Amino acid sequence: MNFVRRSAGPRTLGGATLVVLAALAALTLPAHRLAARWQGPPVQPLAWLAGCWELRAGARLVEEQWLAPRGGMLLGVGRTTRGDSVVEYEFMRIYTRGDTVVFAATPSGQPAAEFRGAMPSAELVTFENPAHDFPQRVQYRRVTRDSIVARVEGTRGGTVRGIDYPYRRVTCAGGTPGAP
Repeated sequence: MNFVRRSAGPRTLGGATLVVLAALAALTLPAHRLAARWQGPPVQPLAWLAGCWELRAGARLVEEQWLAPRGGMLLGVGRTTRGDSVVEYEFMRIYTRGDTVVFAATPSGQPAAEFRGAMPSAELVTFENPAHDFPQRVQYRRVTRDSIVARVEGTRGGTVRGIDYPYRRVTCAGGTPGAP
């Protein structure tokens, strides 16, 4: 997905991203809920994220693959290609630090950016870093067993923006089916 990008100006992912302006109210969480700490087993509630996911848009293919939670961590990798060319890539991990779940992303060789978890559930997890340039919020929402929506949102240049990545589960490379 390569959504944690440090750049001075506006940027689109692979030139064909869906930018959603306004309409954030439905997915924006009240401030008092964003401060909530992770409750229960550290990352196990996010087992639904494990597996292989893709989003196709014309010649662009966005892929994410997440390993199942083990040792208090999920590991993920993302890649955006256009035809035979890699446009962007990202290494990700979700892990616990004390009583907080952290999402760390290292996009296309840049330094890692960390986001603190808030309001996790069996269908939704939201991570925030108000000091980050864009995005300030990263969210994964389970829609069905075989579909998720990853969302990045925040303010860039004084404008509130959101980008949705509606992924569908696919068979992982090598023929291994994705996790349930």
